[in-house]
Amino acid sequence: MFSEESNPSSHKGQFDPLALGELLASRSPNQRELLEVRIYRGLPSSSRDPRGYAAARAQIAHWQTDSRVTVVTRPLRYPKPEWPADLKPTEKGIDVQLAVDFATMAVREQYDTGILFSRDTDLLPALEFVYSKSVVARCETASWRNGNKPHGRLTIGKFQPFCHWVDAADFALIEDATNYVRS
Repeated sequence: MFSEESNPSSHKGQFDPLALGELLASRSPNQRELLEVRIYRGLPSSSRDPRGYAAARAQIAHWQTDSRVTVVTRPLRYPKPEWPADLKPTEKGIDVQLAVDFATMAVREQYDTGILFSRDTDLLPALEFVYSKSVVARCETASWRNGNKPHGRLTIGKFQPFCHWVDAADFALIEDATNYVRS
């Protein structure tokens, strides 16, 4: 499960979530088969940002050419007209949706291992829940590493779930150079 926040500024550009999922599955301590990649992202408004909306829809359509990819969107929240002009739209509810799905899918035994790729500490309750309450599902995390400097990871108190570190060399393998913006 990925959130847009997963991609830090040190790794400019886009990555292919399915390629990333396959990379993580291939490096798991146990031999694993990738069954699903879930991406959670904000969706620009078709009226306030038609180009951004079209680009997002093109990217989502590209991702979903593989049936293992599920994209969950929520509308971006736009600043009110009286707010400062330099404010950008923000994602609202994405982390909550991801957390609910991560916990619910574990309880329903819809996965045996869920890898949460995010540094957003708002997701810690879901990670803690799956770690402490699930009999079947196992939780792991993933995070970017810049050289020898990790960007941080989600941990549960003293327990540190297995973390899949992804670095610049990995990014080169999973980069998506497609320009989804139509002129």
